[in-house]
Amino acid sequence: MKNVFLYDTTLRDGTQGEGVSFSVADKVRIAERLDDLGIHYIEGGWPGSNPKDIEFFDRIGAVKLKHAKIAAFGSTRRAHVAVEKEDNIQKLIAANTPVVTIFGKSWLLHVADVLKVSGDENLKMIRESVGYLVSKGREVIYDAEHFFDAYKDDPAYAVETLKAAAASGASTLVLCDTNGGTMPNEVIEIVNAVKVKIGTPLGIHVHNDSGMAAANSVLAVVAGALQVQGTVNGYGERSGNADLCVIIPNLKIKLGYNCITDKKLRELVEVSRFVDELANLRPNDKQPYVGNSAFAHKGGMHVNAVEKNPKTFEHINPELVGNHRRILISELAGKSNVMLKTSELGLSFAKDMHVTKEIIESLKKLEHEGYEFEAAGGSFELLVKKAMKRHKTFFKLEGFRVIVEKREDNRLISEATIKVKVGDETVHTAAEGDGPINALDSALRKALCQFYPEIKDVRLADFKVRVLDAKTGTAAKVRVLIESSDDREIWGTVGVSENIIEACWQALVDSVEYKLLKGAK
Repeated sequence: MKNVFLYDTTLRDGTQGEGVSFSVADKVRIAERLDDLGIHYIEGGWPGSNPKDIEFFDRIGAVKLKHAKIAAFGSTRRAHVAVEKEDNIQKLIAANTPVVTIFGKSWLLHVADVLKVSGDENLKMIRESVGYLVSKGREVIYDAEHFFDAYKDDPAYAVETLKAAAASGASTLVLCDTNGGTMPNEVIEIVNAVKVKIGTPLGIHVHNDSGMAAANSVLAVVAGALQVQGTVNGYGERSGNADLCVIIPNLKIKLGYNCITDKKLRELVEVSRFVDELANLRPNDKQPYVGNSAFAHKGGMHVNAVEKNPKTFEHINPELVGNHRRILISELAGKSNVMLKTSELGLSFAKDMHVTKEIIESLKKLEHEGYEFEAAGGSFELLVKKAMKRHKTFFKLEGFRVIVEKREDNRLISEATIKVKVGDETVHTAAEGDGPINALDSALRKALCQFYPEIKDVRLADFKVRVLDAKTGTAAKVRVLIESSDDREIWGTVGVSENIIEACWQALVDSVEYKLLKGAK
């Protein structure tokens, strides 16, 4: 099995992506998690650019990593400045990391228009910067910025920049597609050409501006690159960097490269979501391998085939990367969807039973009205239990009222009054909230907690509203999806109405009933 080394730049290049930011504590936690996953190099930041990265290097130095080497990132020295007097170079040394990654110019366009120096001066800047850092005992990885564009413009000069870094002691020469516009056939051709002229190990660093980052990274490895750089979930500037959560399983499962262990590969979904959580970003459901929808099946014929043999519609076993198969319920559902989904819920019954047909007909009718059950598993389970006559009514609404009042001091006050009947007892109560839905939720809990204390543990985790037909304006139906959680699980419920409060009420009632039915087992 061929070896390939993984280089993560989530903490530096990834944070240049729009909406991505980490505290120093976040960066330390991510570094520890990446180390545990088996990443070989973790680029922590640019100590010459901001105080946060300097603090990170101070803190990570006290952490005992099991596997990874921490790299500080920076550039070659400035033009006409002695390397030993270059402040940014000195900060790289002060970061006290075993590895330093520096980038230099490969493209004469940048040399002339950005650095405004001669080609020879640029080569001197590369040689002196790499050589100086090597003399200080650092492993130096050289990132050849814009290399593919440079090679297409002037291949001889682009290769000379690599030779300058290699001659000065760089351990790896990383070919960068900084603008992200190189096509896969070009990557293969250029890596193969460079490999013949350069003996130093090559790496690949690709941006995703043309949607080719993961493919180009994998193909570069196939062509001979021994190091592949990327970020968790593809974070990065503009359209992002190459996504390690796609690259790793492609290299490991599809091509047989040794990059992380089988055991750690099964933690890939967990790592992906851990980083999303610290970045305060919602996971990308459509992300290959690790996305929530990566192994989700909706069409009835697909589900029927997967039930017989998962290989019919799954390119790998989802458990290899820590994911799992999901059966979606919608108007496209057939008997197999219903059977597999109800089996997941522990509510199995014969496929030819009348209840199966009733559930499918109810689904199609409700989805035609605007309901959506893919993210509302709690509401779907209630629908099934009603069809199977296993549902129980815990309370009856006698009425509610919601008031939103704007005070003189510009404060908005929301208050809900509710009357429910539990058995023979009627409860009439009120509660305030941050908004009308929060107030209604609080009033309902207040009314029911004396009868069902277990609902105190339920929390409203997420709340989404979608207008179903914008053309009808304010008279449009809305769909409300509510995500609730307790200490054991998370469940979704749905409501649909022309009135947003009524749609919320439907979803809230399903949320409470789902919790109570679970407790009634």
